[in-house]
Amino acid sequence: MFRPKITKEEVNAMPVVIYDGVITLVDQQSQVTDAINKLYESNIVGIDTETKPSFARGTQHKVSLVQISTLDHCYLFRLNYTGFPPELAQFLADEKVKKIGLSLRDDFAGLNRLLHFKPQNFVDIQTIINNYGILELGLQKIFAIIFERKISKNQRLTNWESHELTEQQQRYAATDAWASLLIYLQLMKEKKLTKKQLNAIIEEVNKSSSEPEIINTPEAV
Repeated sequence: MFRPKITKEEVNAMPVVIYDGVITLVDQQSQVTDAINKLYESNIVGIDTETKPSFARGTQHKVSLVQISTLDHCYLFRLNYTGFPPELAQFLADEKVKKIGLSLRDDFAGLNRLLHFKPQNFVDIQTIINNYGILELGLQKIFAIIFERKISKNQRLTNWESHELTEQQQRYAATDAWASLLIYLQLMKEKKLTKKQLNAIIEEVNKSSSEPEIINTPEAV
């Protein structure tokens, strides 16, 4: 059984893990079709997006990057160069491939502002994680609980619309999509808790916390 909570200090003390597989940058429209065809060879992928951070109130940037990863190959679609390709939207709306991510509604909302599509066959880890007794909702903490490794977040607020993405940016972006996939695949090997077991965990956490734990009803999306 997994531990339900973890502190930032405990996470920071863990060894750092980073995606070390193949990364393919897709920054030209001519590269899109081949990348999508390669992704269709997998029946499950991890996904995430990145957006240039805004430090001014009222300023919101468009999604800059879409990361789609298998266990050993991650494609980085640079939307600030290619726009939102219809082939990519069709892939995200295709029921044949399962897409795994975290807080996907935010990602899909940002993408829908570029091109309307209806996502299909996706699982948001936040909606199922409580089934396994984990009460955290952030990717870094969930990954730390399951794998006892730390995902670095030090590139999160960098400029995702830079002319060239650094190696560190590419690895960071790929790691988030890859990590979501790893989490899901591991959870599928685990047994879900009963409602009674989950309630007992929540009660125990609440005893040691000044604020009651608010748990959303778990559901697969």
